[in-house]
Amino acid sequence: MPNQKLTVHSNNKPMVALRAPRKEDGSEVWKLVSECPPLDQNSMYMNVVQCDHFAKTCVLAERDGQVLGWVSGHIPPDASDTIFVWQVAVHDDARGLGLGKRMLRALLDRAVCARVSKLETTITKSNAASWGLFKSFARDMGGELSDTPHYTREDHLDGRHATEHLVTISLPRKRLRSVA
Repeated sequence: MPNQKLTVHSNNKPMVALRAPRKEDGSEVWKLVSECPPLDQNSMYMNVVQCDHFAKTCVLAERDGQVLGWVSGHIPPDASDTIFVWQVAVHDDARGLGLGKRMLRALLDRAVCARVSKLETTITKSNAASWGLFKSFARDMGGELSDTPHYTREDHLDGRHATEHLVTISLPRKRLRSVA
């Protein structure tokens, strides 16, 4: 369910709740992303639409009403076995808690991802934090990680942005849930 909350305890710190976003969360998501370089900041409108139209495939983490984490994603129309993760943002106050991986696991545990057998994302070679997160996540899940240049600087990004590598994590078959 989109509004279901999952509460996460971490080392005697207040609880972090994971839930699907609501359109009212869009501006706070936009602010969080702006505080998490090197993530690309999109328009606030884009984040409102993500929180509204893609709530089932996005995760918001909050503690005491403060947005601490965000995962945006979608299932591509021509690849129902794939969840594409666009952004993972974690506020400075929540770094080191494993929140990124917890949000990714929570996303994969949703009914909408019942048939997902691979996770994809794009990462620039210089984004060490994202590489670390997804390599660690692949190991923890028992999945295989591969990457290849996908959106290249010259062919797709007008020379204005570093090449984005398509990272694919094939997930173990045992994690697939049966769908009635």
